[in-house]
Amino acid sequence: MSLKERLAREIALTGPMTVADFVTRCLHDPQGGYYATRPAIGATGDFITAPMISQMFGELIGLWAIELWRRLGAPERVRLVEVGPGDGTLMADALRAARLAPDFLEAVDLILIEPSAPLRAAQARMLADSDVHPRWVSALDRVETDAPVILIANEVLDCLPARQFVRTEDGWAERRVGVTDDGALQFGLVKITGGFKRPAYEVEPGQTLEISEQQTGFGRDLATLVKAASGAALLIDYGRAKPEAGDTLQALRRHQKVDPLADPGEADLTQWADFPIVLEAAVHAGADVTGCLGQGEFLKLLGIEHRAERLKSGRPDAAPVIDRQLARLTGDDQMGTLFKACAIFSPHTLVVPGFED
Repeated sequence: MSLKERLAREIALTGPMTVADFVTRCLHDPQGGYYATRPAIGATGDFITAPMISQMFGELIGLWAIELWRRLGAPERVRLVEVGPGDGTLMADALRAARLAPDFLEAVDLILIEPSAPLRAAQARMLADSDVHPRWVSALDRVETDAPVILIANEVLDCLPARQFVRTEDGWAERRVGVTDDGALQFGLVKITGGFKRPAYEVEPGQTLEISEQQTGFGRDLATLVKAASGAALLIDYGRAKPEAGDTLQALRRHQKVDPLADPGEADLTQWADFPIVLEAAVHAGADVTGCLGQGEFLKLLGIEHRAERLKSGRPDAAPVIDRQLARLTGDDQMGTLFKACAIFSPHTLVVPGFED
């Protein structure tokens, strides 16, 4: 029985499913979930991430980690943690760049947090010849706090789903996934009769409000970790930097948007990162936070333009490709402003590289 058939049967028995629960099942169902069984990343897959666009992305993150380590006092042991490492490309590039600082590599305990068995296997292959060998843990609370932590989470928040609420002319309703008499999945609205906390900003009738308990929890858990261990977490993702309404649910298959309900488990489902709620949760848990920078601005502050020139000087024949990669990562009409960067860090002790002002 397919995941779609199992979901339809479950919904018929128990009632309409929240969007957040539906997305979670589509991504992580052990038998049919996208990440659990068939993640397809890269040019020939369903979507591509920044580390796969250019080696410059991961290299700069590696240099960022070195500088953060130095600002932490160059401790003899540091936990370098990546959440959701994809196929391992970002970390492979980061560790290659980190060869500039052998003492840093000597100090690193590399920890990867990845729930997908196929992706763990891909990460193991990618990092097999790296200077530091990784170990995998199942969750943030499995990272030891007896050494400072440098954590990287690139395109993780967009995989943590949100419930969707719609303001109607008659009040608020929740969008849920139901099933028709012939077994097809469909979106519908369930009226909310009480217990709903209205947002502090205006939402017009017909607009959608997204609330992610998982993203809130992730911000809180990151704060707990960096408070206990000291250190910082770098988050890079596409999403909103201010509270606002909007339906951001999308499904990608072979780099094309498809109907999220059409083939559960066959496409990657995402929703925007809600940076305001993540950072607010971290502050409430006792951490310090930076503001959000556009990815383009952040990478330029880290020196991506200089790195591009160095690469072009070594490979003049590749200059057009490098220029296109740079534009893809930093251009305002591409990833430069839609994608954003911010950091959560141990309170009162640190200035995070790239966020000095």
